[in-house]
Amino acid sequence: MWIGWIEFDLLLGDVHSLKEKRAVVRPLVAELRRRFDVSAAETGQQDLHRRAHVGVGLVAADRAHAVEVLDAAERFVAARPELELLSAQRRLYSSEDE
Repeated sequence: MWIGWIEFDLLLGDVHSLKEKRAVVRPLVAELRRRFDVSAAETGQQDLHRRAHVGVGLVAADRAHAVEVLDAAERFVAARPELELLSAQRRLYSSEDE
């Protein structure tokens, strides 16, 4: 069993309030969940209106599948025109890791 996650540091485009931020982040999180069948949530920078951290996690039977899904999620986020992907940090762990 493999557990993988990736956290995106995002700079949001033309956003001037926390309400406008939610209008960008909520659909992004919902689409990540729907499209890639993963757990996703806003995980940080919740008090800043132009920055967001979004985390994505999954459990997979093999490493290749976990990497494939995380790569696809990263490409999806990077292609969004309403935000800039500043960085992405990922981790993969096997159930055999100590």
